[in-house]
This record gives sequence, C-alpha cells and structure tokens, in this order.
Amino acid sequence: MLQILDVLAPIFALIGLGAVTEQRAWLGPGALDALNRFVLRIALPAELFHLTIGLSLPDLDHPGFALAYGAAMLATSAIAFALDWRRPVDRTHRLSGATIEALAAGYANTAFIGIPICLGVFGAQASAAITLSTLLVVCVLFALGIFLVELEGQDGGGRTAMVLRVGGTLLRNPIIFAPLTGLALNAASTLLALPRTGSSPLLASGSTFIDLLAASATPCALLTIGMFLAATRQQSASRVAVWRVTALKLVVQPGLTVAAAWLCALPAVWTHEAVVLAALPTGTGPFMLARLYRREAAVASRVTLYSTVLSAFTLGALLYAIERTRS
Repeated sequence: MLQILDVLAPIFALIGLGAVTEQRAWLGPGALDALNRFVLRIALPAELFHLTIGLSLPDLDHPGFALAYGAAMLATSAIAFALDWRRPVDRTHRLSGATIEALAAGYANTAFIGIPICLGVFGAQASAAITLSTLLVVCVLFALGIFLVELEGQDGGGRTAMVLRVGGTLLRNPIIFAPLTGLALNAASTLLALPRTGSSPLLASGSTFIDLLAASATPCALLTIGMFLAATRQQSASRVAVWRVTALKLVVQPGLTVAAAWLCALPAVWTHEAVVLAALPTGTGPFMLARLYRREAAVASRVTLYSTVLSAFTLGALLYAIERTRS
C-alpha cells in the first residue's frame, strides 16, 4: 500500500498545483488549451516515440497477452459506449460523447502509474507487458477513439471517401504517427544492424532531445487536469456517468482480463501483470482528446480523478491478493 501511495502522491500534488495555478491565474488566459495542445501534439508523441524506438522487438512476441489484455480493454470500452449511446438521441455530439466515455472506461494509465508499480512488484521482466499494453491503449483504443470523433465531424461525400479522409487524418495525428515511426525506425536499425546509442538508434543528441520532450508529458498532462477541474468546478457532470465509467475501469476491466487470461491459458506471472495493468486508473488521454476537440470533458476529467483516488485501495487489495497467491 505504501508503494502505491508513493506513486500516487506526486500525481495528486501535480493535479492540485494545476488547480491552484488556474485559480490564481498564474499562467494567464488561454493557458489551459495551450498546455493541452502541447501535450497532445508534442510531449506525448515524443514519449510514445521514445518508448517504441528503444524497445526490444522480441518483447512484442507475446500474442496471448496481447489478445487477453486487448480483448478485455475493447470489451470494457464497448460496454461503456453502449450504455452512453442509450441516452437521448437528440443531444449534440452523440457519437463523440459515447466515444469519450468508452475511452475513459478502457484507457489504463499504463505509462504514468503502470511503469513504477509493475516494475516495483514484478521486476524488469514486466517491461514487455507494460510496452504491449501501452501500445494497445494508444495504437488501438486511442486511435479508434480519434477515428470516431473525427468521423462525427465529417460532412459526408460518400462513405468510402469519408473513411479514407478520416483514416488519412488519423495517420497524420502525432499520437499515432510517432509510435509507428518509432517502431519502423527500430525495426530498420535492427535489420540493418546499425549502431545504437544505448537502446536507441538515434544519435546521442537526438536521443537526449526526445528524452527531454518525453519527460514533460506527465507533469504537463496532470497540471492540465488540475487546471480544468478548477476552471469547471461549477459545471455539472452526470454523477451516474462518472461512477458508472469508474466502476467499469476499476472493476469490470480487471474482471474481464482475468477471464480472457484464463481462456488464453496465460502463465500465472503474465496473468498477474495483465490484471494489474487492467486495474490501473484512467489515464489523461480521454480528457485531453475531449478538450482538444471541444467536446464535453467533465466526465472524463472526473473519472480520471476518482479512479486514481480509488485505485490506491483497489490496486492495494489486488496486489495483496497476488502476493498471497505467489507466496
């Protein structure tokens, strides 16, 4: 429990600092949207590029884990989408609203919280599971979310043309383009046996540049959430929706992951890693996407906050149970 609290304490401190920053107007008008764009367009893509260009490609050769984790993630998101879709059909942005709730239900914070917890509990061998789950969250779930939000904003012109147009927009999105580029450069350098700086094929100066940008993603994202919560504290968010999505994230997704891991006959250690990663709270991605496209972000921001608070207890209980089974 203390290990989890050590991880969560600085996260809440940054969210709190963001709230104070917004209340005191320390950064001036327009800072919230500017920070949000910086994270989504520059810092987070740099972090994803850093992740994929430096990973060991054999770490991706775990189809059972990818299938179990990915299936549970998508199933949880599909449940959230279906539950929100049942709301009145005459409301604006129906598709993107359901999409953002679906993202919040399945989007685990594998990068900011998953890395320190999994490495601390399972050791260095957990890096493979962390990498795979992060790629599934970003390159599958988040990419699907961006696709649906973009699709809602199109004016028509034929279904095939619309899909191609949205697909092109998706591939040009830095959050999708950056990790795919990192994987391509990584694979090319491995095949050609090019010299590497540490784990990266980039020159030392290029690797340092990416590292510096990547390091700014987490604090800026959390600061932005705090600023948004302070700026919208008078706005109402459906309590039913917030608690429904929070329950899906912290309870339903880990439960579905246990079932999927059993069906895929995963070894015990991979099952434990998959369940812990599935039980992580909601990351900042859904909120950032809602804010970027000027959709309703209150539910996503509150789910991120509530699930992070509650995960101190749910993850603690889960890790205690895993330790009991391993001892």
